[in-house]
Amino acid sequence: MNDDMIISTMNDVPGYRVTAVHGEVFGLIARARNVFSNVGAGLRTVVGGEAKGYTKLLTESREQALERLREAARERGGNAVLAMRFDANELGDVISEVVAYGTAVTIEPAP
Repeated sequence: MNDDMIISTMNDVPGYRVTAVHGEVFGLIARARNVFSNVGAGLRTVVGGEAKGYTKLLTESREQALERLREAARERGGNAVLAMRFDANELGDVISEVVAYGTAVTIEPAP
């Protein structure tokens, strides 16, 4: 992970000004889940409690989606992403899809 990329859920970064807008960028990850983990998670859903395997999967997926978002913003010439959001879906009950998206921009410290 590279710390030179600022990612903000806000539409701006206090103390900085936007000097260029490079457009929408996203980072996507789709991961298959082990069938035995799916069964275990299904049982926990019935009896209650955290599905720790899914928590770990989704946490790792968000981190990977953010890293891909950073890469996409760099490829477009940006040094920041504004208005970043996550979206997640289940595909066919075996694949978890996580996307991080926002607007790639170039920012610099405000005078």
